[in-house]
Order: sequence, then structure tokens, then C-alpha cells
Amino acid sequence: MAGFWGKRRRDDDRFQAEDSELAKRAGAALVAADERIRVTKDELVFAEAELGADATADLSTALASVRQHLGEAFRLNQLNHDEIPDTAEELRQRNARIVQLCEWAENVLDERTAALAEKIARARRAPEILTGVRADAASLRSRLPHARETVARLAARYSQDALAQVGANPAEAEQLIGFAEHSAGVAERRREAGQREHANLALEASTESVRRAATLLDAVETFEVEALRAEATLGAIVEDSRGDIVVALKEPHSPGVAAAITELQSALAALPMAGVNVDPFTHLNRLREANAGLDAAIAAARERAARPIPPVEHVLHAVDDADRQLAVARDLIAGHRGWIGADARTRLAEAERIRVDLDRFLGTSASAATSIDEDLREEAMAMARRVAYLAGEAIQLARRDIDSSRPQDPGQWGGGWGGGRRGGGSDVMGGILGGLVIGSVLDGIFD
Repeated sequence: MAGFWGKRRRDDDRFQAEDSELAKRAGAALVAADERIRVTKDELVFAEAELGADATADLSTALASVRQHLGEAFRLNQLNHDEIPDTAEELRQRNARIVQLCEWAENVLDERTAALAEKIARARRAPEILTGVRADAASLRSRLPHARETVARLAARYSQDALAQVGANPAEAEQLIGFAEHSAGVAERRREAGQREHANLALEASTESVRRAATLLDAVETFEVEALRAEATLGAIVEDSRGDIVVALKEPHSPGVAAAITELQSALAALPMAGVNVDPFTHLNRLREANAGLDAAIAAARERAARPIPPVEHVLHAVDDADRQLAVARDLIAGHRGWIGADARTRLAEAERIRVDLDRFLGTSASAATSIDEDLREEAMAMARRVAYLAGEAIQLARRDIDSSRPQDPGQWGGGWGGGRRGGGSDVMGGILGGLVIGSVLDGIFD
């Protein structure tokens, strides 16, 4: 007995320690959440001044909701310390709820302030950013003459179609630079006038314009390098393509290979003569596609050569066999409908569906076809064999259902229509009719 009371005392001590720790957590969480609300309120005032009410609407709404829920936490904490005695369970539930509310409040404020953090940081660094935008714009403007010279040099070597992707870049970059300089001035003037929201919009426009102008000018330099690489690669692919044609001509005859060779020869013939303005990117892409098509055609021809194509007669025999199997399955199931279950019926339905697809696949009645294209024979053979297999399964399942439904006692079949019949008239008629379901006829046939 002493051991029981000792264990109970130890359990009580452990629960008291856990409740005390939970109470400390609740108090600390309440203080932290309250301070976080006060700090966020100050941040919201600054954000609204810098970004405007629209940009900070989500944070403002979240702050109001958090303050409301934190009020509930304070009320629960007040109940824990009023003059009314509380049970241990009541204190435990309140403290747990306080911790939950405070953690939720912290998470909501973290999410909303994180969404504005970058914009707020940008607003605080606005003067520094404006200085950087003007410096970047000046640097980009100094690159414009070189970009124009590069485009002029490229125009003498490459076709207009090839140069279309960068030909207008210097002019577009110059417009963007001018817009960036103008927007920077607007941002500065609006900030001095206290119109922070408009100032930030103009600042974002200026920084984005500078970024786009730099991208356009960089693209001019990149194009020249990539065009030279494309020309070098084009020469190598031309040599490879000619060698591929020689190899392909030695492959087994195939309509697909012949068409692929013709396409690759056309791509080679379309290449301009030396000294003529070219579009290396377009020619390179066409040669790559033609080479890939030839590789695929050769692979298909080799695979087909390794797997002989079935003769037309074999395909037709397979279709005839499938039709015979289907006919047997249909007759067996139709003649014993009352005994046939779902499995046999499902196999028959699937076989009939594939049989219809086979006719559609061949575009005619397969049994009457005198010739089938080589490209279709193998798949037609597979479809016909699938039909026969499913029909055979339907037959086996139907026979299983019939055997399991027939009376096992031969005496049930004898004795004529009179007193020798055992089990009643319904058993006799069930056996004689082979499971036919004819509705109410069986119910009243002996009346």
C-alpha cells in the first residue's frame, strides 16, 4: 500500500511540474506576442508612409486580427489570476490556449511582414538606389555606340532574319535608358514632396528599365559569339550529314528511310553559297531535325528487319480465328444467359470492342481485305490475337459458370415430368432450359 501512495505522490509532483512549466511558457509567449504587435505597429506606420495604404493593406488587416485574438489570450491569463479558485485542468487548458494564440499571432505577423520586407528595405535605401540607377544609366549609354557598330558589322555577315532578334536592340535600349533617367527624376521629386507611394512606383520603373536595357545590350554581344559558334557547328554537321546519307543508302530499303534521306538532302541543298548572308541558326536547326529524323528512320528499319513482317495470309488467318472464337463465345453465352457471370461477359465485351477497333484500324473489313500495308500488319496481328485470346477466356469462364450451376445429382434430371422429379418443377426446367432467364414464364408454367 505504501508503494501505491508513493507512486501517486510522484505522479502528482510530475503533473505539478509540467503545469508550472506550461504556465511559464504561456506568460513568456504572451509578453513576446504583445511586443511583436507593438513593433509591427511601428513598422506598419513606416510602411504606409513609404509604400501607401494599398501595399500594406494585408499587413494592416492581419495586425487587427492578431490584436483581437491576443485580447482573448490576455482575458484567459486574467482568469488564471483572479480571485476565483481554479482547478488544475482549467489552468492547464487556459495556458495551452494562450500558447496556441500567441504562436499563431507570431506566425501570421511573420508571414505578412516577410511579404513587405523587400519593398520596405528598398524604400529605406531609395536615395542610394537612385544614385545607382543614374550611374548604371550613364554606363549603359556609353555602350550604345559600340552596340550600333556591332549590329552594323553583323548585318554585313548575316541575313536580316538571323539578325532580327538583336537588330533593334540598341534603339530599344536607348529608349529604356532615357525612360530610366526620367523615372529617377520623378522618384526624387515625388519623395521630396512627401508622395512616397508614387515615388516608389517611379523608382521601381527606373530600376526595371535599366535592367532591361542592360539585357538588350548584352544580347548583342552574345549574339555575335553564338552566331560564330553556330557557323562552326554548321560546318561539322554538314560533313556528318553527308556521311550519314552514305550510310543510310546501304541500309535495308524502307519508305521511312527514303523519306528521311530526301529531307536531309533538301536541308543540305538549301544551304547558301559561301559569301552570302546566312542565318546559321535556322540552317543548323533544320539540319539537326533532319539528322534526327534519319537516325530514327534507320533505327526503325533495323528493328523491323530483325523482326520479320507477317505475311498478309497470316494476318487474315489470325482475324478469321478471332472471328471463330468470338462466334463460339457469343453462342455459348447467349444460350446459357442465366448461368453466365460477369467475368465471361466482360471478356466477351472487351473482345468485341477490340474487333471493332481492328476494322477501324485497317480501314476496311479485315476478313475481306486482300492486302494489308506492311506498316499495319504487325499491329493488326497483335489485335487479332488479342481478340481470340479474350474470346477463349470468355468461353472458359462461361463453361466454368455452367458447370458450377448444373445439378450435381443425376437424379434431378430423371423421372419425367411427374412424381419422379425431385426438388420441384423449377429444378427440372432450370436444367432443361440450360439456364435461360425467361422471366415469369417459369413461375407459372406448371399451374
